[in-house]
Amino acid sequence: MPLVIRENKPPRLSIGVLSMLALAYEILLMRLFSIIQWHHFAYMIISLALLGYGASGTFLFLARRYLLPRYSRAYLVNLLLFGISSMACYLVSQHIPFNAEEILWDLEQAYRLMIIYILLALPFFFVANAIGLTLMRYKDIMTRIYSADLLGAGLGSLLIISLLFLFLPTEILRIITALAFVTTALAAWELVENNRARNTGLVILISFSLFPFLLPASWTQLEISPYKSLSQTLQISGTHVVSEQSSPLGMITVVESPRIPFRHAPGLSLLSTSTPPEQYGIFTDGDAMTAITRYRGNREELSYLDQLTSALPYHLGTVDDALILGSGGGQEILQARYHQAKHISAVELDRQIIDLLQGKYRDFSGHIYDGNDISVFSEEARGFVSGHKHTFDLIQLTLVDSYSASSAGLYALSESYLYTTEALRQYLAKLNANGYLAISRWVKLPPRDTLKLFATAVDALRQSGVRDPGQHLVLIRGLQTSTLVIKNTPVTPEEITALRGFCKQRSFDVAYYPGIKATEANKYNILARPYFYEAAQALLGPGRDTFMQQYKFNLEPATDDKPFFFHFFKWQTLPEILSLRGKGGMPLLEWGYLILITTLVQAIVASVLLILLPLLWSRRRKTTPDNRALTWHTFVYFLALGLAFLFVEIAYIQKFILFLHHPVYATAVVLAAFLIFAGLGSAYSARYTQHDEHARGVIHSVLAIALIGGIYTIMLGPLFALLLDWPVLARILVSILLIAPLAFSMGIPFPVGLSYLGVLNQGLVPWAWSVNGCASVLSAVLATLLAIHLGFTLVIVCALLLYAVSAVSITRWQAHCQKYNPGALKNPLSR
Repeated sequence: MPLVIRENKPPRLSIGVLSMLALAYEILLMRLFSIIQWHHFAYMIISLALLGYGASGTFLFLARRYLLPRYSRAYLVNLLLFGISSMACYLVSQHIPFNAEEILWDLEQAYRLMIIYILLALPFFFVANAIGLTLMRYKDIMTRIYSADLLGAGLGSLLIISLLFLFLPTEILRIITALAFVTTALAAWELVENNRARNTGLVILISFSLFPFLLPASWTQLEISPYKSLSQTLQISGTHVVSEQSSPLGMITVVESPRIPFRHAPGLSLLSTSTPPEQYGIFTDGDAMTAITRYRGNREELSYLDQLTSALPYHLGTVDDALILGSGGGQEILQARYHQAKHISAVELDRQIIDLLQGKYRDFSGHIYDGNDISVFSEEARGFVSGHKHTFDLIQLTLVDSYSASSAGLYALSESYLYTTEALRQYLAKLNANGYLAISRWVKLPPRDTLKLFATAVDALRQSGVRDPGQHLVLIRGLQTSTLVIKNTPVTPEEITALRGFCKQRSFDVAYYPGIKATEANKYNILARPYFYEAAQALLGPGRDTFMQQYKFNLEPATDDKPFFFHFFKWQTLPEILSLRGKGGMPLLEWGYLILITTLVQAIVASVLLILLPLLWSRRRKTTPDNRALTWHTFVYFLALGLAFLFVEIAYIQKFILFLHHPVYATAVVLAAFLIFAGLGSAYSARYTQHDEHARGVIHSVLAIALIGGIYTIMLGPLFALLLDWPVLARILVSILLIAPLAFSMGIPFPVGLSYLGVLNQGLVPWAWSVNGCASVLSAVLATLLAIHLGFTLVIVCALLLYAVSAVSITRWQAHCQKYNPGALKNPLSR
C-alpha cells in the first residue's frame, strides 16, 4: 500500500503535544531521580541529559541533506523512537548499579554515570530532531512552529504538576510513554494523505500505547540508593512498607517495624528514663524521616518529650499559644500538649502528611490533628506567617530536614526560605511580648548550621533595630541537637536561672546566654574545645568578620536573595577534607556544590564538542570572511539567548515562591506562564519576519525586556509585600499578569533570529539550534552558581545584559550581511 505524504502541511499540533510531553518527561525524571538518588544528582543527570538537544543540532547539521528530502518519514520515526526510548532508557538506567557516593573511590562509577547520561539523552535527542527538522523544513513559518513548541511546553508544566498530584511517578512514566505513541498517531494523521494507510497506522500506534500498561510492576519499581535512610531501614528484619503516596512535593512512604520498633526522639537526653511509645516512620523521597507516635491520651506517656533540647522554651516562660512550623508526624504537637499549651497552630506544607494523620492513622496518633485546641494549616511556613495577623507566645521550627542528608552536604543546593534573615525577622514580628522563637538543629562537628543560624539571628535582630543582639539570645546543645531561642526583649535573670536548671537536669550544655562564663560551657557532652561557646562570642564581637573569613565552613547568613542556608562549602577547606578521605572525613564534603561544579565542567566540555564538531566538519569546504563572520555572530547571538532565557526563568521561580507561598504553585504558574506567553510572543514575531524587520524586532523586544526587567528588579519586593494578604487565586492571577509582558517579549528574539539565519544560510540553522540547546544546559548550572555567590537579583541583571548582547549581535549581523550579501535582505521569504 503506497504511503502518500502531505509535504506542505506543517504538523503544528503534534509539535505542541510532543513539546508538552518532553517537558513533562524532563520534570518527571527529576522527580524520579530525586527519589532514587538525591535532588542534586537528579539535577546533574537531567542537565546533562538535555544535551540531547545540542547533540541533535550537530546530528541535523551533518545529516540535513539526507533527512530534509525525507522529512515526514524522519519526523514520524523520531516521534516513535521518543515513545520507545522514554520508557526503555529509564528502565535500563535503573538497572545500572550506580552509587554516586562511591565515585571518589571507584572509577567504574564514572563510566556507569556516563552510560546513564547517554541513555537519558536519547529521548530528548529524538524530540529535538523532530522539532529541529520541522523548523528547517518550514523555514518560512519558523515563528509559528517555535510558538507551537513553547505553548506545548507551557502546557506540559501544568500537565506534569497535575499528574504528580494524582499518580505515583512510575505510573506517570507509563502514561507519558503511552501518550508519546498517541502523539505519533496524531502526527501520522496530520502528515499522511491516503486514508487507508493513515487509518492502519493509527490503529497500530494507538495499540502500541497500551503496551506500557502491560509491563510488570517490578520492571518500573524504584531502585532507591542504598545510602538513603529508607533503604537502610528496610534492611531491618520485619520492617515493611505500610503505605505509599506521592505529590509534586515528594513521595511519602510509611514504614512499620514491629520486631525492632522505631524510637524516634532526636536529641533525647542521655539521662532520660522514659522512651517513646510505638511509632511508624514516615520517609519523604526515601529520606528525611519523621514519625507518627501512638498516643492514647495518657500525658505521662509523653514525658520523654520534655527531655529534648526543643523543650527549652516551655521552661523559660508561659506558653499558651504555640505555632509549630513544619509539624510533620506531630511530635512537636505532642510536646506542646504535654506542656499544656492552650492552643496550637500546626503548619505543614505537605497535605499528604496531614491527610495521613487525619485519616488512616487518626486513631493511632490519638487524633492529634483534631480538637478544639489545635488549628491545622496546609501552607508554606513563610506564607502562613506573613499572611496571618495572629501573634504567638512561641514559634517553633524543629529539625525540618533530615540529619543524614544535611550532614553529608546533600542540601547544599537546596533553597530554603525558612532560615533567612528576612524569615527570622518575620517570625520575631509575630511574637507576643516576651515571646520565644525556638529553632532546633542537628549538632554536627565541626559546627556548621547551628553557628550559621546564630549568625543569621544576630543579623536579623540588628536589622530589626536591636543594638545588642547578645542580650536576646540563648543557645544550648545536647549530644545530637541544639536549640537556639531568640527574643524581641532581653533575656531576664529568671529565664537564665530556668535555663541553667533545665540543662543541668538533662546534661545539656549551655553554649550561650547573656553573661555566660567560659567555665560554664562544654561540661557534659565534652568536646576538645568549647567550639559553640567560642563561636557565639566571636559572632557577637568586633572580630566577627575575621572569624567568619577564617572559619573552615561558610557561615554567611542566608538572605531571601541568596537563600542557600545549607551551603557551607569553602574551597580553602577542600584539600584538608580530601586528605581525610580514607579516615571518615567524607561526610564533611559538600557533595551538592562539588557535583554542581562537576556538572558545569562536563557540560562545557560536551557543549564545546557538540558545537565545534560541525564546524570542524565544515572546514573541508572553502571558508570565506562572509562565512566566518556569520558563524561567529550566530554563535554569540544564540549562546546569549540560551543563557538569558533560563536565567530569568529560574530567578523568577525563586522570587515568586515567596509571593505565592508554595513551591509547587510557583513552579507551575511561573514555568507555564513564561512558556505560554513566550509562545504567544513567538507567534507575534512573524510580523517582523514577514516585513524584513528582523533586527528591529529583536531590538524592540530587548528594550521591552530591559525596561520590564529593570522595573521588576526594583518594584517586585514592595509590590509583593503590599499584596501578600490577597487570596491565593488573586495572587496567582497577579503573577500571571506580571509575567505575561516580560515572557511575551522574551519569546521574540529566538524565532526571529532563527528565521533570519534561515534566510542567510539555512545550513547553520541546526547548528544554531545546537548552540542554544547547549547554552540552556549551561544556564541552569550557571544560574544556580551565580545565585549562590551573588544572589538571584544579580542573576536577573546578568540575563538583561545577555539580552543586550543579543541585540548588539543582530545589528552587527545585519551590518555584516549588508557588506557581504546585500541582496539577502530583499524579499527574503521569496528566495
